Amino acid sequence: MSKAKVAILKTKPETVLEDYQKLCELAGIKQALDASAPTILKDNITWHNLFPGVNTTPWQLEAAVLSLQKAGLTDLVAVHNHTVVTLPEKGEEDLKYKPIYKKFKIPVLFNFKDEDMKWIEYQPKFKTLALHKIFPQGIRIPDFFVGKNIVHLPTVKTHSYTTYTGALKNAFGGLLNYRRHYTHTWIHETLVDLLAVGREIHSGMFATMDGTTAGSGPGPRTVKPHDKHVILASADQVAIDAVAATLMGFDWRKLPCIALSHEHKLGTGDPAEIEIVGDVEAAKENWNFEVGVNLATGAGRLLWHDTPLKHLQKLFFHTPLVNIFIFASEFYHDKFWYNLKGKPIVRKWQEESPWGQLFASYKK
Repeated sequence: MSKAKVAILKTKPETVLEDYQKLCELAGIKQALDASAPTILKDNITWHNLFPGVNTTPWQLEAAVLSLQKAGLTDLVAVHNHTVVTLPEKGEEDLKYKPIYKKFKIPVLFNFKDEDMKWIEYQPKFKTLALHKIFPQGIRIPDFFVGKNIVHLPTVKTHSYTTYTGALKNAFGGLLNYRRHYTHTWIHETLVDLLAVGREIHSGMFATMDGTTAGSGPGPRTVKPHDKHVILASADQVAIDAVAATLMGFDWRKLPCIALSHEHKLGTGDPAEIEIVGDVEAAKENWNFEVGVNLATGAGRLLWHDTPLKHLQKLFFHTPLVNIFIFASEFYHDKFWYNLKGKPIVRKWQEESPWGQLFASYKK
């Protein structure tokens, strides 16, 4: 069995598209995907608002298309998912994805629209760790995903609930419907289950991670941006997450979704067993990122994790009372935090960071 491989490169705005294509070649994109099958581009719209380090960057998306075409994969489609606090239609416009879709004639589908795809019951071959308990009436997935390649496009950032977020978490929105918040208490086990499902239904899997501007602190939305000029790619979803998490300063053994995936042989989580190609020195960096919470994620942790309030989650999240929390999160992030704190950070990033200036150069 060949060793898991993760490609990593240092980059700059002037060469980022070429560097991404070199990165994907080094990571074996052509060998990882089935050229006879369509390929889903799974963008990471963590927030529909522009904020550095949070969402798939336009250069990451554009480079993924160029890399796939160069590898002979031309049947591409973008798929967006909906969350209770994220508007994908607004995101694809404000994050400047639309001109890229138009330029390369890539259709855009939504996993929550019946005219685009249906949710079908699916019985995993893998002995699930959590999904069978969370959805006792049956696990459902989008029928459109079956038999297709998928390319995940997350960024390198922390997460208040899972410590970090990456390729494994990027499958969360695509393969789970609007009740995905039911899984938060067992989020790590859920991510392992979804990886197993993805390996069963997809004809090939690949991921790139954009760390040109990475995010630390109270993620995944209200992060502290840091220009790190790093990009990663791999066909092994666990390995790329392990390398990115190590860069951020975390121990893979203390990240249950990585450790459990490694234990169940769904990927390689131990960096000692991963072959690094490209800029080997870049993979040795330690950014010493810290995880934080904001008002909204702090409240979520009280209700979803091991605290006395955890026992109230069925009352709050499995009844119409959930709408109170949805409104509160949306109000806090979009109306309060983004206007008060977020916009000044975005302006500074666009004025002072080379990556912010590159974003500003993309047409909307």
